Amino acid sequence: MRPLRSVAVLLLAHAAAIAAVCALPAEPAVAASAALDRIKETGTITLGYREAAAPFSFRDREGRVRGYSVELCLRVAAAIQHELGLRQMKIEWLPVDAATRIDAVTSGKADAVCGTTTVTLSRMESVDFSLPIFVDGGSVLVRGQSRLVRLADLKGRKIAVIGGTTTEQALVRALNAIEAPAVLVPVKDAAEGMAALAQGKADGYAGDRVVLAALKQQATNGAKLEFIGSDFSYEPYAIVLPRNDPDFRLLVNRTLAALYRTGDIDPIFQRWLGGLGKPGPLLHAMFYLNTLPE
Repeated sequence: MRPLRSVAVLLLAHAAAIAAVCALPAEPAVAASAALDRIKETGTITLGYREAAAPFSFRDREGRVRGYSVELCLRVAAAIQHELGLRQMKIEWLPVDAATRIDAVTSGKADAVCGTTTVTLSRMESVDFSLPIFVDGGSVLVRGQSRLVRLADLKGRKIAVIGGTTTEQALVRALNAIEAPAVLVPVKDAAEGMAALAQGKADGYAGDRVVLAALKQQATNGAKLEFIGSDFSYEPYAIVLPRNDPDFRLLVNRTLAALYRTGDIDPIFQRWLGGLGKPGPLLHAMFYLNTLPE
């Protein structure tokens, strides 16, 4: 049995150790946001955009970057400027395509990408996403006189599609599921896909329906183009964000949720997408389900 004096000394030492630990500065509950810190230090935010993804993201004839997704990112940028207390904040636009948009964020070249990027679990291994900003489905644009009206009619046909996209993957799955494989013609962008269709190098051009609808409106032979009867995929769009930066993501999502909750999304939708038709029940549900309360 230890003498009482020895026990008292041990207790005092233990208490001193606890006091020393408690005196250490507390670690922050959430790590600082690398993106917000960089934006505050430089006074600049860099946003990636697709040059040929109208009406979501494009550069007009005067060189201005515009579109539905772009306007949402501008709202986010304004919220970031206000949150950081910056009197001025420069916005730099970085052009990206289907092959470079994810790398633009993972490499730090862009703080976010505004376009038509579909949320997928595999992409979440590299990047994060905002709340959904749009919901679409994959479809195929064909020449009206081709008599291609169903997905099964595409069997053995040449279908242009941007390589490496979720549209390409979904199209292959859908055609294989009905035992109607097509011959895919990889293209770099929508312009190349539409050219292949117009020149007869492809029997159809596959893409997200709303993007195809805009391309059909703009095409000189648009009246002679038709959609196949049904969509073959579900495509939820979102803003691409850096992974492991919860404070940055929260600020982006707060901005989007407020737009949905207040109805300020309506004039933005009408400005860029209203000419393509009214929002369907799926898109209405997406906006409603993301009106998150504060």
